[in-house]
Amino acid sequence: MASTNQSPQYQKAELKFLNAKTDVERVACLEEMIRECPKHKSSEKMLANLKTRYNKLIEKIERNKKVSKSRGGKIGIKKEDMQTVIVGFANSGKSSLMSLLTNAKTEISNYEFTTKTPIVGMMNVRGVPIQIIEIPAIESEYYDKGIVNTTDAILILISSIDEIEKIRKILGNSVGKQIIVFNKSDLLNENEKRKISASLQSKKYNFAMISTKTNEGVESLKEKIFRCLDKIRIYTKQPGKEKSAKPYVMEKESTVKDVSEKILHGFSSRIKETKIWGPSSKFPGQKVGLNHELKDLDVVEFKTK
Repeated sequence: MASTNQSPQYQKAELKFLNAKTDVERVACLEEMIRECPKHKSSEKMLANLKTRYNKLIEKIERNKKVSKSRGGKIGIKKEDMQTVIVGFANSGKSSLMSLLTNAKTEISNYEFTTKTPIVGMMNVRGVPIQIIEIPAIESEYYDKGIVNTTDAILILISSIDEIEKIRKILGNSVGKQIIVFNKSDLLNENEKRKISASLQSKKYNFAMISTKTNEGVESLKEKIFRCLDKIRIYTKQPGKEKSAKPYVMEKESTVKDVSEKILHGFSSRIKETKIWGPSSKFPGQKVGLNHELKDLDVVEFKTK
């Protein structure tokens, strides 16, 4: 945009526009530029261009709001059976933890607000994939409340106990189960670790102490995440064959009917006999009905009509 023969106020607004980081900031700058632009014949084209750009930005902002709302705040992220989100302040180690837990490639730096969009990766625990999402720092303008409000579990990454309540206040009414993850344990001696652990236990937090630098506690954190999600793994098999390589991930207290309907809607009406092996069976190959409640690692065999 040319600023020839424009007032100092216009030039100042134009400079702000060029340095603006968000569309909302750009709209405010354009409003100022439109006000300061001379209203005579030689500047009609410039004024028209400013108004066109202003209207396009307003449309873009409204369009993004509608898309965000229709997706529950999530931009292009399909929620898997099990999902966990990492939240924390800038430079808390979110990207480092994401790299240790998943196959996702993240940018790690000492600068604040390196992450500006959600990063998605998959973590494999006990043979099942868990979707892990790293979102921008909780105090940044890019923080995505929509994802946090619908996730199954939240990893609250901290390096100081006083950060817990600050973060939990921002989380508000999120329903996901919370795990307090105390990072940078490599900087603590054993006595300091005991004191922090005792403090977290006294407040009855579900917590883990880790170091993204030395990997201390990361493997046990993976197990804690799986247990926190309250899911069970159910394998299926065909008569005379081995069980399936991958399990179905189900809610606790799921029944045989629940599993059959997850395989195929309406499938339960075609079943004439069900056998099970595993923790919920009284003996291998026990025949059960559709209302039988299953347990983690059960194997189910269906015979159809």
